[in-house]
Amino acid sequence: MPVTNASICTVLRERAGLQPDDTAFTFIDYEQDGAGIAASLTWLQLYRRTLSVAAELRLRASAGDRAVILAPQGLDYIAAFLGALQAGLIAVPLSVPLGGASDDRVSSVLRDASPSVVLTTSGVVGPVVEAVMSGSDAAAPRVVELDLLDYDSPTRSGSGRENHSGTAYLQYTSGSTRQPAGVMVTHQNVMSNLGQLISDTFENHGKFAPPQTTVVSWLPFYHDLGLICGIAFPIVAGLRTVLMSPAAFLEKPARWMQAVASNTQTYTGAPNFAYELAARRTTDEDMAGLDLADVHTFAFGAERVHAATIRRFTKRFARFNLRDTALRPGYGLAEATVYATSNPPGRPVTIARFDYEQLSASRAKPCGDEDGVELVSCGVPRAATVRIVDPETRVENSAGTVGEVWMHGDNVADGYWQDPQASEQTFGGKLVDPSPGTPHELWLKTGDLGFLSDGELFIIGRIKDLLIMYGRNHSPDDIEATIQEITGGRCAAIAVPDHHTEKLVVIIEFKKRGDSHEDAMDKLELVKRESTSAISNSHGISVADLVVVGPGSIPITTSGKVRRAACVEQYRRDDFVRLDA
Repeated sequence: MPVTNASICTVLRERAGLQPDDTAFTFIDYEQDGAGIAASLTWLQLYRRTLSVAAELRLRASAGDRAVILAPQGLDYIAAFLGALQAGLIAVPLSVPLGGASDDRVSSVLRDASPSVVLTTSGVVGPVVEAVMSGSDAAAPRVVELDLLDYDSPTRSGSGRENHSGTAYLQYTSGSTRQPAGVMVTHQNVMSNLGQLISDTFENHGKFAPPQTTVVSWLPFYHDLGLICGIAFPIVAGLRTVLMSPAAFLEKPARWMQAVASNTQTYTGAPNFAYELAARRTTDEDMAGLDLADVHTFAFGAERVHAATIRRFTKRFARFNLRDTALRPGYGLAEATVYATSNPPGRPVTIARFDYEQLSASRAKPCGDEDGVELVSCGVPRAATVRIVDPETRVENSAGTVGEVWMHGDNVADGYWQDPQASEQTFGGKLVDPSPGTPHELWLKTGDLGFLSDGELFIIGRIKDLLIMYGRNHSPDDIEATIQEITGGRCAAIAVPDHHTEKLVVIIEFKKRGDSHEDAMDKLELVKRESTSAISNSHGISVADLVVVGPGSIPITTSGKVRRAACVEQYRRDDFVRLDA
C-alpha cells in the first residue's frame, strides 16, 4: 500500500481493515527462556490495543500533553507509543531506569517534558514510580500499567478517525555532546521521512517494499533508529516484523544473525559496533544450516561506518552467501526524523581513501590504495536535500571541500522542545547566495562535518569533537578507525587540556587473553605499541597517553556512541581503571 499523507495511526487503521489476520509484529522474549518465546499480534489485534491505550489516556490526560513511555522492549511498548499518538498526546519514548546514567537521563527528560501520564508495565513499575517521583518538579504524572489493561474489552471511546497533526513525539537526543534535548517530530515529518526511506531502500522494486519483506530489529524503541525502523517503518510499508530486545542481542549477537537468515527478504539495521560484535561473536555452529543470500538490506546508521568493519563483516559471513550489495551504509539524525541518505540498493559499498594532510586542511583529495584515510560513502543524496556549507560564511562549498552538512525538507523536525534559542541556532540556517534551485533559508545545521565526492556523501565526524593540535584539524573518528584496525574493539580519541595546548589521549578497551597474566600483559603492550605507531604514521601526531581499560569502561550514549566529553572528565579525574597501571 502506498504511503499516505495522514499519520501512522491512519495507516494502521487501514491495515487492520484490509489485512486484519496477517501477522504484524512478533516479539521473541529471550529473558524467560534462552531458546526464545515468541508472541505475535495481527494488524487488527494491534489496532485494538492501540485504541484501548488511547481510550485509557483520554481519561487521564488532554490532547497535547506528554505521555512518557518507560517500559521494557516488547509489544506493550508498541501499543503505548501508538496509543499515545492515537489519543492526540505527544509521546516521549524512554528506557526503563536501571540506575546510574540511565536514571540521570530519565530524570532530566521528565523535568523537561513535564508529562501528564507515564506508561509502563507491572514488572518494572517500582523503579519507574521511584524515578517519576524524583525526576519531575511539577505535579506527579499518573502511571498506567499497560499489561493490566483489558485489551479484549470493547473500546470505550473514540473511533480512531481523528485528524493527527502537529507534534507526534519528542525524540530526546542521546546527549553525546550536550544535555538531552527533545526534538519535536511532527506527524508530517514521520510520514515524509518514511516516504524517503522506503523510496531509497526499494528503488529497485518500484520504490515500494515487496510484500514478502520482513523487518528484523533489536534496536531500542527509545532511540530514533529503533523507533522508526522497528515500529513506524513496518506499519507504513505494511511489513511483518520480528523483534527482540537490545539485551538479547548483546547477550548473544548470533541471535540477530539467526533471525535475519531465518526470514524472507529481510531488512535490518544497526550501528557500526553491532556489526563488529556480530562478526566476532557469531560462530559457524550458530549459523549451521542458515543462509544470508535472501537478505535485502543490512543498514548502517547512528554512528560513522568504518571500512574495517565492512571488510570484517563481509569476510566473516561470505561463507553464508552474504551479498556485498546488501550492505547499506547511511547517514541521518534525530533532528531530521532519522533518515537522510544511504548507499543505493544493488551496488557494493564505496570505500575511498583521501589524503590525510589535505583532509586536515578541509580538502578532500583522493589518494592511492595504500595511503590516506579510508572513508565509507553514505551514497548520493536522493530523497533528501543536502548541501555542504561553510559554517562561518554560510556559503555552499564546492565538491571536495569539507564543511558542515546542512539539510532541508519536510523530514526536518520543528525544533527543540521549549528551547527557541537552540531551535533557531540549529534549525534556522540561512544560506548566503544559494545556488539555483536551492532554498535560501530554514536549513538544519547538523553539526556534522562532511563533503561530497563524485556526488557521494562522506561523513568525517562531529564539529564539536574535532581535535585541533598544532594548528591542524584531526577527526577523532579517523584516529579511532586506525586503532580499531588493530584492536577491533571500542576506543576513544580525546583532546585533554595541557597548560596552553591540548594533548592527544587514547583510551582502548581490551579483553585480557592469554594462558597467564604475563602472556596477557605482553599482548596488551603489543597493542599499545602498534596503536601508538599506527597513529603516528597515519596521522602525524604523537599520543601523549594511551589508557588501556576493560570492556565496557568507555562511557557511551543510548545509541552506542562514545561520549567523548565524559571521557575527558573521567580522564582528568583519573577515574579510569587502567589495565596497564
